[in-house]
Amino acid sequence: MEFEHVPVLLAKVVESMDLKADALIVDGTLGLGGYSEAFLKRSPRWRVVGIDRDERARNIACQRLAPFGERFLALDGDFRNIGGLCASVGIRAVDCVVLDLGVSNMQLADGRRGFSFREDGPLDMRMNPAEGTRSASELVNELPRESLADIFRKYGEERFAWSIAGEIVKERLKRPITSTAELVEVIRRGIPAPVMRKMNGHPARKVFQALRVAVNDELGALEQGLDEAFSLLAEEGRLLVVTYHSLEDRIVKRRFREWNEEGKGVLEPRKGQVPDDEEVERNPKSRSARLRGFLKKNVPNKAEGRIGPWRRV
Repeated sequence: MEFEHVPVLLAKVVESMDLKADALIVDGTLGLGGYSEAFLKRSPRWRVVGIDRDERARNIACQRLAPFGERFLALDGDFRNIGGLCASVGIRAVDCVVLDLGVSNMQLADGRRGFSFREDGPLDMRMNPAEGTRSASELVNELPRESLADIFRKYGEERFAWSIAGEIVKERLKRPITSTAELVEVIRRGIPAPVMRKMNGHPARKVFQALRVAVNDELGALEQGLDEAFSLLAEEGRLLVVTYHSLEDRIVKRRFREWNEEGKGVLEPRKGQVPDDEEVERNPKSRSARLRGFLKKNVPNKAEGRIGPWRRV
């Protein structure tokens, strides 16, 4: 099966890097290698370490990037452990870390992975089944209604979370919900018909997002991964993050602002960057994407606080 791979906000990511000639870059969400390939082509002396816990994606990326030889190294793991993974190969500091938090087209297109509400398949959603985490099917069939509704509200911002959770509980009393198609039908029953008729997007989108986030602890991984990435950066190093929904973006925005206020660096670019109309038309997946960047540098006046009634001392 062939997969179209279109890196989101690629031009803006590369423009924001502004690195030295022999920079060492960590692509913390390697995927199929689109970002890494662009980095390696950008400068003949840049080196890239790619991290991904999806074995299939990692193997495809390694084949794609084989022509770059020793300038590219792939590591098996989760970017939440980015510091330890790099230390395992003797890397203590890097010039740039890039994180693209989107789910790859390969994962969505392969119904066997259970990520897609459009493709029928086992209700799984684990990025790496070998890690032993609970699948989406286990959550859907075992959690009480209150816990399911909380997941749908917290991670999917689904306003019909309670009624959808209720339909799930009723359905699983008859038989377990084991496929994505079965779950989609149950979700439809939990949304009022007048609302369904006016919906622009797919009715199952928010619930599937919520389950995926919960199964893979995506927000916890992001919190930990940001701190690990910052610690790994050398002075004047850059952290660039592409988010796809408000939950991720709020975490990144808040953490960058905290570091800025603590005098640990500056927002660069100063505001979140979004795709232009041409990119959105070419790649609809990019519509919700936002790029945020942080430059690690000592800013003493911010760390100490300015003298005056409007600032602490």
